Amino acid sequence: MSDCGIKLYALSTCIHCRNTKEFLDKCGIEYHCIDVDKLVGEERQQIIEEIKQANPSCAFPMLIIGDKVIIGFRQDEIKEALNLQ
Repeated sequence: MSDCGIKLYALSTCIHCRNTKEFLDKCGIEYHCIDVDKLVGEERQQIIEEIKQANPSCAFPMLIIGDKVIIGFRQDEIKEALNLQ
């Protein structure tokens, strides 16, 4: 796992999560993606607790860029957080 500073919490079946991944890939952005629905047991519970700290409703996708948290596929917010024009 790389320590690139950008984390994406996603669901493998979510179209908004897929759109976020595709957008980051298209921009050439390195990120670490966690498909929460593919985790099991204690690992899954630990990640859900981690998500709830920044996102109490556990909405997906949740993208963390530095100290900025973006909930949902918000292309303009993602561009701004990454300083993309």
